Amino acid sequence: MAEVSLRQLRYFDALAAHSHFGRAAAICAVTQPALSMQIKELEEALGTTLIERGARQVRLTRFGEHAIQRAREILRFVDELGDAARASRDEFVGRLRIGMIPTIAPYLLPTLMGRLAKTYPQLEVHVREALTSKLIQEVMDGRLDAAIVALPVSSPALTETALYSENFLLVRPGEDEGTPVPSSEKLREMRLLLLEEGHCFRDQALSFCNMQSSPPREILDASSLSTLVQMVSAGMGVTLIPEMAVPVETRSATVSVARFRDPQPSRTIGMIWRKTSPLAPHLLELSDIVRRSGKAFRKRGR
Repeated sequence: MAEVSLRQLRYFDALAAHSHFGRAAAICAVTQPALSMQIKELEEALGTTLIERGARQVRLTRFGEHAIQRAREILRFVDELGDAARASRDEFVGRLRIGMIPTIAPYLLPTLMGRLAKTYPQLEVHVREALTSKLIQEVMDGRLDAAIVALPVSSPALTETALYSENFLLVRPGEDEGTPVPSSEKLREMRLLLLEEGHCFRDQALSFCNMQSSPPREILDASSLSTLVQMVSAGMGVTLIPEMAVPVETRSATVSVARFRDPQPSRTIGMIWRKTSPLAPHLLELSDIVRRSGKAFRKRGR
């Protein structure tokens, strides 16, 4: 059998994760033909087909499903070896792969990246934005070093440390400014705009309103907080957004923002990483920088 390279395994991992040659090539920072050639050489080295090639997407063969698990184990071991070497140094250098959920990343990133560049000038930060379930899996698989999500995650394989808490605020059309803030019970009777299924923030908002996982028809879905706020501005309903998002998302919308009566709905933002990660001491230091970045941003927004 011909020799299998780590580069081929990394390309195979990216292709399996994204099911698309173009997206996988972009993630790997190579051309699509180059990635395709490496996958073909990997198949030739293994003597079997890994990918079913379709017109718009690719799928793993039965052997490909088995092979990707082994490939990710190998890549995780190699990455952990590199992490152990980095952890042995006093300075935090090299590559940091960190994930963030979409209801945090746009608001936290500008402040956080500035602080990281100042504190760790030799650290190369790679950020991935995805839903909580995907980020947890990628941290577990070793494809991410850490992730910033809403807690709790409650996985015995992961360390989770709380960073800060933030309240959910009510966003209504501008003409509702000054009117009484509805209770959670009253909110159930209104047209509520929420993020689409899969976002943990959607589940948290439904929990505050004491609604079931299958909400009534008058609830409308959107893919981003920005779209939700613009829908409110257009008079389509009301929504809840996290406090950190308010300064950014409401600056170009004709809406009113109000706080609920105590106890206010809220969430705890935290950072997670594998308990076995050699980078754990550095990640604990990093979590303090994230904590201070989040608190600084929220203070400026008030």
